[in-house]
Amino acid sequence: MQCQQEQNLAECPCSYPDCPRKGKCCECVMHHRRKGEIPACFFPANSEEDYDRSLDAFLKAVQKK
Repeated sequence: MQCQQEQNLAECPCSYPDCPRKGKCCECVMHHRRKGEIPACFFPANSEEDYDRSLDAFLKAVQKK
């Protein structure tokens, strides 16, 4: 299966300007998993922009929602 990068970019909530994985969901998930983090697409939109992808930040964000 080929990556649908153009379609993915339309939905990608990552606000990190220089991210080389934007629209490449498989690469993004693997990257954050290796670092013990959660990708931006799992976070509520109002809490993604602080770039804290930790599990603690995620749990706080979804509890606020």
